[in-house]
Amino acid sequence: MESRVEIRASLEQARSGTAALLEPLSDVELAAPAPPPSSPLVWELARIAHFEESWLLRNLHGHGPIADAHDDVYEALRPRPADGGALPPLSPEAVRAYAADVRERVLHGLDHVDLEAPNPLLRKAFVYGLVLQHELQRQETILQALQLRAAAFPVSDAEPPDRAPAGPDEIRIDGGAFILGATDEPWAYDNELVPHEVELRPFAIDRAPVTNAAFREFAEDGGYGKTSCWSAAGWDWRQSRNAEAPLFWERANGGWERTRFGAREPVPPDEPVQHVSFFEAEAFARWAGKRLPTEPEWERAATWHPRRGKSRYPWGREFAGYEANLGHARFSPAPAGSYAGGESATGCVQLAGDVWEWTASYFEPYPGFLSYPYPEYSEIYFGEAYRVLKGGSWATDPLVARGSFRNWESPGRRELFAGFRCARDL
Repeated sequence: MESRVEIRASLEQARSGTAALLEPLSDVELAAPAPPPSSPLVWELARIAHFEESWLLRNLHGHGPIADAHDDVYEALRPRPADGGALPPLSPEAVRAYAADVRERVLHGLDHVDLEAPNPLLRKAFVYGLVLQHELQRQETILQALQLRAAAFPVSDAEPPDRAPAGPDEIRIDGGAFILGATDEPWAYDNELVPHEVELRPFAIDRAPVTNAAFREFAEDGGYGKTSCWSAAGWDWRQSRNAEAPLFWERANGGWERTRFGAREPVPPDEPVQHVSFFEAEAFARWAGKRLPTEPEWERAATWHPRRGKSRYPWGREFAGYEANLGHARFSPAPAGSYAGGESATGCVQLAGDVWEWTASYFEPYPGFLSYPYPEYSEIYFGEAYRVLKGGSWATDPLVARGSFRNWESPGRRELFAGFRCARDL
């Protein structure tokens, strides 16, 4: 995406997607307090617009803040102390006006910017990709907040996808070297760089994500009460949360039901389990006599071909729409074993879409890491407080779901559309 027409179309498409998610909600609902750790939904739109202004008006064009036109929005967005308490109120009407004003100015600037200028922000339209990806990631945050609400939200479920041909439960992967990190990705974030060679020992990895049915076996076998399945930190987390099942699950009618966007329904046994923490995923893996894959193992299984090298997605360089459950076409994971067109070179399925997959790896910089264009995106989160997730969920946009993309979260977070698959040594 390097032409003005492509940039404009992509920005407008993303904004239409944001508007479509918020359209069913009244202004009262948009401004209402949200269950922690979410923010009121109007704040998500404000953050999208503020990020766009910061990068496409201030940083790229050197414009000053447009606070005079939107004082009420800027006052609420002003940085606050870490213990600043509840977020101040925002008017949805004012935020929509602010977002529209920013977008009008951005498109005017786009008509006059020299895309070939020797500015690193403009190389391969990087700064526009930065803003675009930010809005698409915020859309998933909006969906997480909508799932946390008690109120019903209209969902659209696409027809069940094709099923891949039956295969083994796990895939054996030979040891050897491969390239970890983003290659030929003009919009890769700094934490995906620098691509580098990694040597792996042979391992086996589940062909598909762990299902609700399998996780139910773990829960009903007393897995939540077996200290042998849990790390010390995980056991402390389980006790503090009194966790006995994935978030949104409840025992009912002799089985399990879940709440999905405000509606109760039976837990579908063949869907990949979601809304589980890293600690729960780790405990299940131990119960099953396995472990979670490391980030390099996961990326090797998803993106590496011994002859063609690295690919963007498990199936290749482009997404045509039939290879994976992405972009909230379905408001839930597809049955495990779906999407024959998305099979990786190793034979795994659903390595993109459906659920983010927890890995055993801490979120750490790659060798040669250089923060760009700002350290607050990645650098301040490096360390053992966060674990890496890979692959994207049903709510993730295809642009974000590239195999090299690194999501990271606290190991106790469960409101994410996150699941996992297991691995083991050979």
